[in-house]
Amino acid sequence: MSVVHRLTAGWLLDHLSFINQCGYEICDSFAYTGDVTISTSVSSTNDHPTSTFATTSSSDGPGDAVETEGKTARTRYVFREEFFHISNAHIAAAPEEQLFTQCYSEVSSKRKRKCAFNQGELDALEYHAKIRKFIWEGTLHLVQEGLKSGFLHRAAAAPSCGKNVVPGRIDCGLAELCEMAKQFPAVNDGDHQAVNVLDDETTIPEHDLLSCVTENNSNCAKIVVLMGQKYLVPPKSSFLLSDISCLQPLLNYKKKYDVIVIDPPWENKSVKRSNRYSYLSSWQIKQIPVSALAAPDCLVVTWVTNRQKHLRFVKDELYPHWSVKTLAEWHWVKITRYGEFVLPLDSFHKKPYEVLILGRVQGNIKEALRKSEDLLPVPEHKIIVSIPCSLHSHKPPLTAVLAEFIKPDVECLELFARNLQPGWTSWGNEVLKFQHIDYFTLLQNKN
Repeated sequence: MSVVHRLTAGWLLDHLSFINQCGYEICDSFAYTGDVTISTSVSSTNDHPTSTFATTSSSDGPGDAVETEGKTARTRYVFREEFFHISNAHIAAAPEEQLFTQCYSEVSSKRKRKCAFNQGELDALEYHAKIRKFIWEGTLHLVQEGLKSGFLHRAAAAPSCGKNVVPGRIDCGLAELCEMAKQFPAVNDGDHQAVNVLDDETTIPEHDLLSCVTENNSNCAKIVVLMGQKYLVPPKSSFLLSDISCLQPLLNYKKKYDVIVIDPPWENKSVKRSNRYSYLSSWQIKQIPVSALAAPDCLVVTWVTNRQKHLRFVKDELYPHWSVKTLAEWHWVKITRYGEFVLPLDSFHKKPYEVLILGRVQGNIKEALRKSEDLLPVPEHKIIVSIPCSLHSHKPPLTAVLAEFIKPDVECLELFARNLQPGWTSWGNEVLKFQHIDYFTLLQNKN
């Protein structure tokens, strides 16, 4: 389970454990030709695994997971631990000391400047003042439980202020590929299949991968090769890799979802300056066809930055536009392995938390009255505490925490996803990003 501790205030999660429990075990060995290849032949060189294509049933060398002498090899992958080695906070303090004694140093210095606060800054300060105590106390209690159980560690000495080691990013070019795919010739819906199934006798052209939902219905992981890059697809998962302008294949999939998690690429100044990531305007986000994808009483969860402009937009414009009633406002709190906030709680420029806005799709009045007794109430305030992944925008899993408020065996969808989960459909122009095989380690081979 990804939930390490559960208290009244919220949950302490183990993100790494959740990834490794997704079942990244390759069960068979096959090889194919074509633009996109399903391959379960894997070899490891040095510390990082890479995929190769098996053209015969014999092993090409040590470490190759291919079928030999009538036996099927099993290859297991685990996510690389160093992506979660967040040991150093941006300030030096012991866990309890930091949680109790952080002061408004940055805010105070900002107050000394000659120009006055603008309205956005004043709104941010007011919002933080309202939620600070809840986040502070809730995190403290969950951290104390994590220290007692050994999930978190007490540092022998106060950690240094040095930066955490962040492994290099892998540039897969997925977003660029989706942009190029918009130039592909249009395909008539009636003449095109709605689903690609990753079985043991399938070769998927790139055009098909970008134009319909791909499913892995097996109990084992699969490896998909796209533009020479290898991606692990967990069992019982499905995905669509496409630009936001090419969402029709998801609608053609004919599924209605009981849970929809959305992580939009919000517009902000740093994104504009860096030009590293694309972003969407508020108008573009409103065009996402949530109403067409949502089942009755669908639980909608939207990740929001700490800008009050975006929070107000979700609650006052976006959710009403989608016929979603706002129910709750939760916070994801990011800590180090030693239980410290990754940033000062009262940092003016950046906070160690992010916001989730939860709501339910509203149906007609009679239907709402009839089903209200079946729906579990969503608490207005909760915190989710975890050690964050050092990879940008790799959010913690919500499967376990949302399970308390939804019925079992429901259909779940993540929009703007960058990774896959068993039991979920995922969509995004970088939906396979964190499934790249170089983010994983080849753990063992079993015959």
